[in-house]
Amino acid sequence: MAKYVLISDTTLSNEFRNFPLLDFLPCVPTSIIPGGIYNHLKGRPPPAVNGLASKAPYPVRKIEAALLMEKDDRDVVIPHEYYIEEFIGPDTEVIAVSTMDPFGIGPLTLSFPVFFGINNSPYVKQEFELLINRINRARKKTGAKLILGGPGVWEAMVFPEELDRLNIDYAFQGEADDIACVLFKEIVEESFSNNIICKGFQTFDEGFHRIHLSHEKFLSRAQISKQFPKIEEIPEIRNPSIKGLGEVMRGCGIGCDFCEVTLRPLRYYPPEKVKKEAVVNARGGCTNAWLQSDEIFAYEHRKNFIPNIEALEELFSAVISVKGMSRTNPTHGRISVPAAYPGLISRLSGVIRAGPTNFIGIQVGLETGSERLAKIHMPHKALPLKIGVDGTWKEIIWNGTHNLNLHYWRPAFTVQVGQKDEIPSDNWETVELINGLSNSYVSGRPFEFSVTPVQNVPLGLLKNQQFSQLTPDESQMAVYYASYRHLAKVATRNLAAKNGRSSILQLGTAAVIAFGGWLTYEYMKRICRKRGLDTDKVDRMTTSKTR
Repeated sequence: MAKYVLISDTTLSNEFRNFPLLDFLPCVPTSIIPGGIYNHLKGRPPPAVNGLASKAPYPVRKIEAALLMEKDDRDVVIPHEYYIEEFIGPDTEVIAVSTMDPFGIGPLTLSFPVFFGINNSPYVKQEFELLINRINRARKKTGAKLILGGPGVWEAMVFPEELDRLNIDYAFQGEADDIACVLFKEIVEESFSNNIICKGFQTFDEGFHRIHLSHEKFLSRAQISKQFPKIEEIPEIRNPSIKGLGEVMRGCGIGCDFCEVTLRPLRYYPPEKVKKEAVVNARGGCTNAWLQSDEIFAYEHRKNFIPNIEALEELFSAVISVKGMSRTNPTHGRISVPAAYPGLISRLSGVIRAGPTNFIGIQVGLETGSERLAKIHMPHKALPLKIGVDGTWKEIIWNGTHNLNLHYWRPAFTVQVGQKDEIPSDNWETVELINGLSNSYVSGRPFEFSVTPVQNVPLGLLKNQQFSQLTPDESQMAVYYASYRHLAKVATRNLAAKNGRSSILQLGTAAVIAFGGWLTYEYMKRICRKRGLDTDKVDRMTTSKTR
């Protein structure tokens, strides 16, 4: 039995058949997708090696690496999800669970109950509770402490009573790469020095000013200590991560007023540090390196967020040079840089071998098609361009998408509904943007992108659990409808593209996705029409170039 058992939310330990966007499938309510279809699309987790996970989510691998700086390999384990109980026993001191959306109140997850008017649990919440119940049964006759961590801890701050209901001892908030050993030691001893670890959590007021609230169930870095590790204090992973994920930086710096990520200091991994983790993943059989950042084009950026082209080339070159690594792509980036610097995308595409059979995926937060809202909530998202000077917000988005697609990059866009200060005309502008992009072409090819609407739910409604009582107005329904109409269009197109050049399993999975996309679209169309939306009017709306 191990002293420290590290476990991830099971929705994070699967690769969802490596189909784009299927990672978001657990956000869907259980009443919308039957369990059999969900489990097929989810697929099996990577195989076990002596009961241990051969691959694990990157955050869990980071904590593993931090603990192994001082602990023996036998004391720190990441069990495969099928064999969790075999590693929990009398010697176990701490069981740590990393999660993303434990209570199902993430922006995308909430979009479904708000739009469909249903209130049953999403798969992500269901799987989390099943996991915690399994752990509690396994540790029942031990003295092991159960701690929750990861980016989903903020949800426990909204619903702290859930920690008691699920018999979770503590939730840790913050980065722990440099203090993991101290954290686990003090949890075991039930003695917190307040010099490094303290009880309570940090949050922000409406002006994004940091405040500390005391709470017996929460642990965080003490206010008198430094709040974030330096890059040199962050160890490299020692074993492969899911999807070959590896960090390249932390923080963002763009300053959108709805995102707390921007409050974290910018820190950049040097290329050799990134390469070391890519080598670990390649040894584990990964051939595609996903490079985690909150804003890849801000990597070692110059003044005014002008991209550092040489630094980006060096970074991607280091990763693609790893033996066995055939592909790589960043996780997140803003659209303004491809709009302003098409030459950068061309040069990076040459490095990472982008082409018709190797599209580079990247997630992009468009958030809105409204120039008014963009100027209110995210005026720096267009940097190094300036909205209204270098073009309208829509023009910047169209040019950026055109230049990405031209060089075989496929953006996955998100847009928000329900933003503060939003009025109906803002959403209609978003509809025009989506339709315009959907009808656009580059070099004879239709624009390749996806767009996912997410619900911006006020914190007060979250705390009162009244988010399911929200009813989208006509303009918000139009955004949902336009988004899923495009999704169905793309799913059908991708199915046709795979026909004849994919395995039976891949083609079958693509067919399920295409049918699901069409079914969801038709279902949403009926809901929208029932609520009075003129879907034909939405279909006709467009202001963008189409060439």
